[in-house]
Amino acid sequence: MKIPKQAYTIEFKELTVKRIKDGQSVSTVCKELGLSDQTVHNWVKASAAGKLAGAGGRVVTPGEMELSWLRAENLRFKRENEILRMAKAYFAGDVQ
Repeated sequence: MKIPKQAYTIEFKELTVKRIKDGQSVSTVCKELGLSDQTVHNWVKASAAGKLAGAGGRVVTPGEMELSWLRAENLRFKRENEILRMAKAYFAGDVQ
């Protein structure tokens, strides 16, 4: 099954690039928005060259942006929970 390619508006890309230019780290922004580091790096490069383009047809609504952020946060919580579960097992002496 092929995963459909995400398309983002020029406004979304510009806001993302602005957050990075304002001092936030790329990894933090990517985790919050559910984007890959390489995608955001490409947007920053394109913005510096004046070639940042929008998606054309699909508009990313605030609800979709929030859903993307919530999914990324949920994934982060699952990873943290797994780390805590492994630490608990280690300190309880269950791990060999």
